[in-house]
Amino acid sequence: MTPLAAAANENLAQISNYLIYSSMAVYTLAFFAHIAEWTFGSRSKVARTAAALTPAKGAAAPAVQVRGKGGATAVLDKPKIVTRSAAGTRDVPDGPGAAGGTERGDLYGRIAVSLTALAFLVEAGGVVARAMSVQRAPWGNMYEFSITFSTVAVGAYLVLLALKKNVRWLGLILVTTVLLDLGIAVTWLYTDSDQLVPALHSYWLWIHVSTAIFCGAVFYLGAAGTVLYLFRDSYESKLAGGGKPGRFATSVLERMPSAASLDKFSYRINAAVFPLWTFTIIAGAIWAGDAWGRYWGWDPKEVWSFVTWVAYACYLHARATAGWKGRKAAYLALFAFACWIWNYYGVNILLSGKHSYAGV
Repeated sequence: MTPLAAAANENLAQISNYLIYSSMAVYTLAFFAHIAEWTFGSRSKVARTAAALTPAKGAAAPAVQVRGKGGATAVLDKPKIVTRSAAGTRDVPDGPGAAGGTERGDLYGRIAVSLTALAFLVEAGGVVARAMSVQRAPWGNMYEFSITFSTVAVGAYLVLLALKKNVRWLGLILVTTVLLDLGIAVTWLYTDSDQLVPALHSYWLWIHVSTAIFCGAVFYLGAAGTVLYLFRDSYESKLAGGGKPGRFATSVLERMPSAASLDKFSYRINAAVFPLWTFTIIAGAIWAGDAWGRYWGWDPKEVWSFVTWVAYACYLHARATAGWKGRKAAYLALFAFACWIWNYYGVNILLSGKHSYAGV
């Protein structure tokens, strides 16, 4: 490499770093905007009652019947509340979202989404600049994997919003964890731009690692939905049992989608990406055959990838079994995602194997 080319690559690496730090600043602004959305979305009893009488999307409006005898004053029957709960679950409607049906809360929510989209574009620019500086796929070490992972997770969230899916409630958790991910990446995982060892110079780097990043990002969205499902389910159970949740729990959890909706969201997300995770493992095995002359060698990364696959397979099977719906299946889903997290952080940092040559 000529000195001029080396200097250009160094400049691109510095631009990448600048963009990543800039995205963190914008994500921080989005974080505060999401906080404002939840704060100003706290509603009065009148607003909660109005939201409960609002029909779910796609459902017919509740009928209001008027009856009277002769010249007597008409009396309105109590409207029937339409819910989105599945058969056999509680008849609880979805909450109105973080904005709580308030105009001010909705304004801050829209600002938060706009800032999140801007931060996504800036971070994506940082990933591209990193790729240009190393002239390869930008996920050859844990730092590059982390910044790409958070970019894909935010991108998936924005795609769901663009498809008119009711996921804005996920924004605060997503932005918080993205800031945590980037903070760890730039503080402990940062690695200077460099070329890879010969074994990684393969088109399988683009295929295998990119699908692994995408699967992890989408699995994360499913895990976030599962955690919120557990909180919302406990909230609904307490109400059903005649209990009175605390003021904070009531203010926040009443605005979330119903437990049934969150459970369905998590299941669909995990079920949709599981086939791609299967392909990721197969692609890795094929790449291992090309690079090391064997398709499977019980390397720690291979073992825990397979353990993660088994955990998600058990979850999907259990979720389809009546006795394992609800909280039991949710715990299994979180265990599966914990396996994925361990496979990334624990295996890469604490264990040694053929996947350890790239360092952090």
